[in-house]
Amino acid sequence: MIHALETEHFGSKKKMALNPSVFPRESEANNANCIETKQSHAASIASEDPLQNLCLASQEVLHKAQQSGRSRCLKCGGSRMFYCYTCCVPVENVPTELIPLVQLPLKIDIIKHPNETDGKSTAVHAKLLAPDSVSIYTYPCIPEYEGKDHEVVLVFPGPQAISIKDVSFHLQKRIESQGKGKADDFDMPPFKLKRPKVEEGCDLNESACEGPALKRAVFIDSTWSQTNQIASDERLRELLQVELKTRKTCFWRHQKGKPDTFLSTIEAIYYFLVDYHSDMLKEKYKGQYDNLLFFYSFMYRLIKNAKGSGEKATPKAIH
Repeated sequence: MIHALETEHFGSKKKMALNPSVFPRESEANNANCIETKQSHAASIASEDPLQNLCLASQEVLHKAQQSGRSRCLKCGGSRMFYCYTCCVPVENVPTELIPLVQLPLKIDIIKHPNETDGKSTAVHAKLLAPDSVSIYTYPCIPEYEGKDHEVVLVFPGPQAISIKDVSFHLQKRIESQGKGKADDFDMPPFKLKRPKVEEGCDLNESACEGPALKRAVFIDSTWSQTNQIASDERLRELLQVELKTRKTCFWRHQKGKPDTFLSTIEAIYYFLVDYHSDMLKEKYKGQYDNLLFFYSFMYRLIKNAKGSGEKATPKAIH
């Protein structure tokens, strides 16, 4: 299973000369209707393009690559569109220096199911755009997280999954539990952690309270029917699970029968980081991670426009 765009505004304004002293109620009604119409129109545009408000680097290089067609991967020689999903590098007609680099506040590990088709996965987007922070492993290869479950989370909608707003609290509980466990092993009085001084209006979720630091987030890249095999692996099942309950997918390969809160990999990574920035770092989000959707948003519009124009819109055309 990793997030700006050019925004277009449509609409026309009509000037109406009304005497409020003569038609006070009618004027108020017209104003209310006007506001409601604008809000409805804005919502309609947003629903048509949920990615419209992202702050992206110029996608001109992708437009040119789309016009020129497939190009050669400089590593393996394969013919690809935009990037090589095997080597995780841009192709020859997409210069690396024109691709944005995204600085992430956490390390991202992606565990890919061996049956997941590379060309259909969005996980490679994260590696392309944040290569220093993202690692991709093919199951059953999984990094060692033993002893690190107080600083690592698994982003997966399991039955015990929590909201990202509660992550700091639960990580703190794990630290306390580990401390007590070590004290018991040595037949010593319970080890007391130095708690941050809690001031009025401050809780463990606030970075100002110097709560436990989340260092890494793990994501599963797989069809939803295959995810449980990886999520239930003994190397992952002890990790705190986090669910993105309020986000909705706009993936063109969304699986039938699954709720729209089941995100593609790149969507999950992007939305997790946005929520982490706001809910854990307690900082205003200003589009710092939007370029994670640099390729995704372009492909989304490419496929959508092809469908709208009646062309045969197949995702294969972009790989």
